Amino acid sequence: MRTDNQRAEPGADRPESARRRATIHDVARLAGVSRQTVSRAVNDKGEIDPGTKERVLEAARLLDYRPSRFARGLVQKGTVTAGLVIPDLRNPFFPEVAAGVLEATEQRGWQVVVWDSRMDETRERQALDVLSHQADAVVGYFKDPDDVLTRHLGGVPLVLLERGPQQTRFAAVGIDAATGVEQGMHHLFRTGHRHIGMLDGVHSPGPRRQAFLDQARRLGLPADEDWVVVCPEHSVAGGEAGMERLLAARPEITAVFGFNDLIAVGAMRTARRRGRSVPDDLAVLGFDGLSLGELVDPALTTLHIDKRRLGRLAVEQVARLRAGEEPLRGADAWVVPELVVRASA
Repeated sequence: MRTDNQRAEPGADRPESARRRATIHDVARLAGVSRQTVSRAVNDKGEIDPGTKERVLEAARLLDYRPSRFARGLVQKGTVTAGLVIPDLRNPFFPEVAAGVLEATEQRGWQVVVWDSRMDETRERQALDVLSHQADAVVGYFKDPDDVLTRHLGGVPLVLLERGPQQTRFAAVGIDAATGVEQGMHHLFRTGHRHIGMLDGVHSPGPRRQAFLDQARRLGLPADEDWVVVCPEHSVAGGEAGMERLLAARPEITAVFGFNDLIAVGAMRTARRRGRSVPDDLAVLGFDGLSLGELVDPALTTLHIDKRRLGRLAVEQVARLRAGEEPLRGADAWVVPELVVRASA
């Protein structure tokens, strides 16, 4: 509730849901200075011209800018709390990403609040609504576009996981799916496979499916959307169900690329149940590099992602924003998968 002696935010006559908290970027833009200068002014640091400081403070007053606990962490070591939004803690991929985040934040003396969104977009938005008041920055997986995220973020810095740096205006850490899939498809091609299908994990074409289709075309393979089956879930059971459908639609396939390792393991189980030997009758390629890939029989050939590095890079992005620096872009913000050849392909 705003008291009478508080300035109203620009646009305060709009409904509460349509407003957002003024950010350090807004103050910097209005004052015509950098974010670092705003930080120095509002935190009463030295090394700033008095006239510039007054201009920044006046801009902050006009915008009713209230530094978050994130901003106060710029000068008070150990006060940063990061919110981490994970889509499915039952999937062993994501706890490894979380471990990377926890390791990096512990080194900096930060706290972490973890939210499992359960792959539900409504819960993702709820996470932002809650964490924008409880945390100083948010790291996580979100399906919504930038404009929707902004409405729920309240001005708190955000780092997106597995969204390419060119796909968002927010700081991000992406997985170079194109390079990884290129390695995997060339391996299958070199070992003689010409009929390759894909078990995808998402209905809308994502970077892994697009990379698969692009590589198939470059290699001259008869692969298009008809060679892709979407699994009902990102799990072994989802892979089993998807493989049943793929074999029914394309019985001529000799190799399959799984969206992730769990789906690939499910594909192997269905293949064996249908009387196909892996890899003699059907080669199977995963994408994740989970430890369980070494335990199944035959051991899973996969595109290994350094998941802990993914988490550490996300924390590095937060640290850069916290210091008023530009986030990492381009190749520095990508994790490149590496082909690990085992027995399944």
